[in-house]
Amino acid sequence: MRVLIVADDVRARTGLVELLSRQPDVTVDEAAPDALLLGPADTFGQDVIVWDLGSGAAQTPAGLLALLDAPVIVLGDNDTRISEAVTAGARGALSRDVSGPALLAALRAVMEGLVAIDPAFAPAIAPGRSEDPDISVEELTPREQQVLQWLAGGLSNRQIASQLGISEHTVKFHVGAIFSKLGAHGRTEAVTKAARLGLIVL
Repeated sequence: MRVLIVADDVRARTGLVELLSRQPDVTVDEAAPDALLLGPADTFGQDVIVWDLGSGAAQTPAGLLALLDAPVIVLGDNDTRISEAVTAGARGALSRDVSGPALLAALRAVMEGLVAIDPAFAPAIAPGRSEDPDISVEELTPREQQVLQWLAGGLSNRQIASQLGISEHTVKFHVGAIFSKLGAHGRTEAVTKAARLGLIVL
């Protein structure tokens, strides 16, 4: 797996490169955001792009994100910037202090076409759905529907991972995607809305 690290902050970029370079099956390249303006990002041949948005409130380069061919995971701690990035097409949104295993799980998830959203960002990504979400069953993937049903059963992320034969980090990303799609702020709200919409049976 080839990963391109994009960040203005040189220390953050170096830290992410060191974090991922420890993985035997990961090749890491790095670039400043300005470098992507000078030429196509695909010159690096990356499979996934990890973009550190920084901790400030500066404008998110949404227009540039929309032009990238590879799936993008953004890292940040500003809800507005995270929301803008996901709206522009980012496939993942994680905290800047994400652990190595969690980041690796997110990389593998987006490479498989999944969405990797930290549940903490779900309310910011879909705040307008919190009262009366307009969602159909088709908007949830089969795996998300499975996770949702286990959530309704009161299982923890670890227990769901054991039931489905996947990692706990992957379950966390599915839960984040479910929260985002339902506009839910927690498990109880997600299950309640899902039951009201007929997505699960309690």
